[in-house]
Amino acid sequence: MNALRASSLALLLTLSTCPVVADARSSDRNQPMDIDAGATDYSLDDRRPTVLSGNVEITQGTLDIRSDRAEITQKGGEPVRVVLSGGPVKLNQQLDDGSPMSATASKVDYDLTTEIVIFIGNVAIKQPRGSLTGERVVYNMRTGQVQSGGKDSGRVKMRILPRNAQGGG
Repeated sequence: MNALRASSLALLLTLSTCPVVADARSSDRNQPMDIDAGATDYSLDDRRPTVLSGNVEITQGTLDIRSDRAEITQKGGEPVRVVLSGGPVKLNQQLDDGSPMSATASKVDYDLTTEIVIFIGNVAIKQPRGSLTGERVVYNMRTGQVQSGGKDSGRVKMRILPRNAQGGG
């Protein structure tokens, strides 16, 4: 279960550093992580991924991730890729200032070796200072670069509110 915990922690750290969610509650990383799923197919063999399925819930501090399925791929006993899918995938967290942040996508694919997170399908990321929607959002953690694309027309929608404005979305 250590690899599963490490994979989930890696996912948490990745999602909490995404630019739209950059102010995610930093103290959450020091909280215990709880993972709950309907079924687990856990493998000590790197040739097979570990699969959690059936209302997967990952919580740590104020972070709450929900999906129908989580698949963790390992290499040398270390997690190298985490894919959350189904439902849609939902992420909710309280920011350091106490305000809420939420993100949804049909699929979230995190490659730990390249440090690239891809949100795919009906992506919506919301926080009080703004929102981002599109069909695909790619975040490179190494460079901080975000690339987005919309459905059919390739359009992405963003709303950025001034610091003194309330609301968003």
